[in-house]
Amino acid sequence: MSAGGSTSQDHLHTLYADHHGWLFGWLRRKLGSADNAADLAQDTFVRILASRDALLGVREPRAWLVTTAQRLIIDQARRKALEDAYLRELSLLADPLEGAPSPEQLLETLQALSQIEAALDGLSARARQAFLLHYLDGEPHARIAAELGVSTRMVQKYLVQALLHCHRRLED
Repeated sequence: MSAGGSTSQDHLHTLYADHHGWLFGWLRRKLGSADNAADLAQDTFVRILASRDALLGVREPRAWLVTTAQRLIIDQARRKALEDAYLRELSLLADPLEGAPSPEQLLETLQALSQIEAALDGLSARARQAFLLHYLDGEPHARIAAELGVSTRMVQKYLVQALLHCHRRLED
């Protein structure tokens, strides 16, 4: 391994050793759960490890860790809201005696929703909402425009932005 790689690993090891306990405590207070805090602290360091930014010298490591952890909390909340909305809709549509989707179908659907959520990550809130309303809920442009308080032309622009964003994410 090169000396640069070793230095990067040393930097990450030091970051973890110096700040993991603090981050875990901060997350435990914020989330109210030691288990969730431990998972999120680990996910934070995994995201940092996968990030190109990990190679840069960080002046404020705790602020960097908090920012990364907060983004993960937001991602989890979005994913949970999407899953909850899907399950609510499913419960309204499913006849309890017949026609209910199998556990495999539910898993496949949740995985697909998770992939959609990942593809839309980084997209503006309005473009994401327009995309979800149109492609998942089947809403027409006029109804989306009324809900977002914009013109139908702007809805079209949001949908193009979303599709281009998804295309770029797939290429990466």
